Amino acid sequence: MNETAKIPSNGPAEPATLARSIVLVGLMGAGKSCIGRRLAQRLDVAFVDADAEIELAAGCTIAEIFEKYGEGAFRDGERRVMSRLLQGPPTILAAGGGAFMDAETRELIREHAVSVWLRADLDTLAARTKGRGHRPLLNAGDPRETLAKLIEVRYPVYAEADITVDTGADNPNLTCVRVIEALAKIAPTFATPAP
Repeated sequence: MNETAKIPSNGPAEPATLARSIVLVGLMGAGKSCIGRRLAQRLDVAFVDADAEIELAAGCTIAEIFEKYGEGAFRDGERRVMSRLLQGPPTILAAGGGAFMDAETRELIREHAVSVWLRADLDTLAARTKGRGHRPLLNAGDPRETLAKLIEVRYPVYAEADITVDTGADNPNLTCVRVIEALAKIAPTFATPAP
């Protein structure tokens, strides 16, 4: 069930009690943390950044994990952390860009949460990630070229998310409202924006 939300609205949302977590997926720079924090505030629930939780569990940064142990070890740790988070209380969870690519993690998300793909075009992603050295996959070679390759490989998998919301130059609050509207279409228990 893939619902693409494109209708803008500026109305406020009311707090909701979540029966399931909402997991934001998408490439680095899509706005998962930015939108996730706003969404959590509007729905009056906790926000969790999976990458921050991974760093806390590992005792080092993601860049250090990649450098010392490689991407495979990082993905193993990511899977364990995502499993723990998804089995906890309902939250707004910003998943790392590669988390949804893992079939086991994707299945955990399906079982315990509603997935929302924040879809952004290459120009948006390149602008938002430019000059940020904490993204290991962009630290070697041309970042724009790397992002283009990631789009080609990951977007077909991200399209399996329950909901797709386009994000770009819009105000993050507007994108947040679009996510809430899309959630309300598939689950009436989610808060909906006021008219």
